[in-house]
Amino acid sequence: MSTAEGVIEILASVSGQPEIRNRPDLRLYDLHLLDSLSTVELIVRFSEHFGIDISPAELDPEEWATPRRIVEFMEQRLGR
Repeated sequence: MSTAEGVIEILASVSGQPEIRNRPDLRLYDLHLLDSLSTVELIVRFSEHFGIDISPAELDPEEWATPRRIVEFMEQRLGR
């Protein structure tokens, strides 16, 4: 499974929105699909799945605004 596939699967699971898989530019926070609690859950799940530490303090909400941007953030973080 690629980084992008892993990120999208975790994102769809945490948000409870399977359509995220097919809508990479969906505005997650604007549409209230993610909030601060689900963001923390994402951080935990990404840390467990990818073996990296992400601090909530280092997140810019615009970097995590859409599934595409979250994938880009994670790929950059993982050096892929």
